[in-house]
Parts: sequence; structure tokens; C-alpha cells
Amino acid sequence: MADDRLSAVFSALADPTRREILLRLMQGDANVSQLAEPFTVSQPAISKHLKVLETAGLVSRSRVATSRLSHLEAEPLREATMWMERYKHFWSSSFDKLDAALAAYQGKEESR
Repeated sequence: MADDRLSAVFSALADPTRREILLRLMQGDANVSQLAEPFTVSQPAISKHLKVLETAGLVSRSRVATSRLSHLEAEPLREATMWMERYKHFWSSSFDKLDAALAAYQGKEESR
């Protein structure tokens, strides 16, 4: 994944409304009015969110009769997850160090 595409994916995921839209699209394709239902924002606002998701490659849009449906494209999410996986060792070792520090602290507290 090119760095600029990765940046676009993370930028798109930075907004909670867009994350909720992606969760909804996991259930299946939907039109703008269906996607707007749970939100207190207008359909044009949802359309703007969809444009950001589409630019990031997370959503594709197609026309079926008179409806314009949005479809989840999960591949960029997999690629972003693979990029983040490189840091898993760092997170794990940091948590191991925190566990050791907490155990040492608790041991000192118990010996008082």
C-alpha cells in the first residue's frame, strides 16, 4: 500500500461517523438514506463522508436502478492492519514491562 493511500485510510478512519458507516456496511450494501438513519446529520453530510471513504478506497459506489449503493471495500483495512502489526512486538514488550513494574510495586506495597 502506498504511504499516501495508507494516510488516506487512517485519515478516513479518524472520524467516528465514518467508522460507524463502515460498521454498517459490514452488514451489506446501503444507500445514503439508509446510512444516514442512525445519525443526527443530513444526507448531504453522509454523502461527504462517503466521498472521503471512497477516496481512501474503503467504499465503492454503484447504481442499481434509481439507488446509488455504497459497498464496503475491506482490502485497505487489511493492508492498514498489516502495517500496524509491525508494531505488535513493541506493544507486547511495553505491556510486559508494565506488568513487571506493577508486580514489583505491589510486592513493595505488601512488604510494608
